[in-house]
Amino acid sequence: MMRIYQSLFNAAKFRSVFDFGERDVTHWFPRHMAKGLKQMRANLRNVDCIIEIHDARIPFSGRNSLFQESLDVRPHLLVLNKMDVADTSKKQSILKQFEREGVKNVLFTDCLRQQDENVKKHPVSRCLMFQIVPLVTKLIESASRFHREEERSYCLMVIGVPNVGKSSLINALRRTYLKKGKASKVGAEPGITKAVLTKIQVCDRPIIHLLDTPGVLPPRIENIETGMKLALCGTVLDHLVGEDIIADFLLFSLNRLERFSYVEKYGLGESCDDIQHVLKCIAVKLGKTRRVKAITGVGNITVQLPDYSAAAYDFIRAFRKGELGKVMLD
Repeated sequence: MMRIYQSLFNAAKFRSVFDFGERDVTHWFPRHMAKGLKQMRANLRNVDCIIEIHDARIPFSGRNSLFQESLDVRPHLLVLNKMDVADTSKKQSILKQFEREGVKNVLFTDCLRQQDENVKKHPVSRCLMFQIVPLVTKLIESASRFHREEERSYCLMVIGVPNVGKSSLINALRRTYLKKGKASKVGAEPGITKAVLTKIQVCDRPIIHLLDTPGVLPPRIENIETGMKLALCGTVLDHLVGEDIIADFLLFSLNRLERFSYVEKYGLGESCDDIQHVLKCIAVKLGKTRRVKAITGVGNITVQLPDYSAAAYDFIRAFRKGELGKVMLD
């Protein structure tokens, strides 16, 4: 309890603004994204409904505006994934904001697990999975299917920015409805899915196929802060941004939100706004060191120094796994 009071006292010393410097974000976007968007448009005529997946920690930041032209002509379901690591205490205000923006069908999930046993251990997740198919079916049947009126099966396209759980959703639906394993490759880093895949069946009553698609970020991010939020949530490859910068933005965000669980996790003693000090403490606690040659008056010697890169890596991964508490960055 004393640590919490001390952390709140220290809050007056925290940065109120993050210095983004003159960073160029144009190199964050792989070329396959433009190719993927072109393929998605080409396949749209065979699609009955769009399922857009986004990270619940950033419900508004980074959603690709280029998807809008597709969403305007198809039923649309927005799935906010990873709610198990998001602070959803203001869920109703988020839903109201989406409604004002014309997005009416929104579902929060924490069910995009990659292992069968994980789904079984999370009955709430399984329940949320069972909500998707009835909702999608209702949306399709209440809207025009254009030239697909005669088709008895439904085809859905899963879209979103990288690393928000599109492929995991497909696999989870297959486990839930078909009792089958993975059909789409998943990973902890963005960019696993490179192209629009062939149809993957996920349900037999009704017959539903899904198209997995590559994650596509907006060609222009509205501002650098939005870009850093996307990077922190893992939608951009870490090395393109720099793990040291991401870790510093994470520390800034946690302090601004008064989320000080990192203090106890890494044994800091009190909250801190200096990323170098935090990373040093993390490296010491985890025993992460690196050997460095030093030149002295009597010759070269090898010394052990804290590994700041390894510490930044652990700090970022702890956030993404929810080990630093539930956070809402928007």
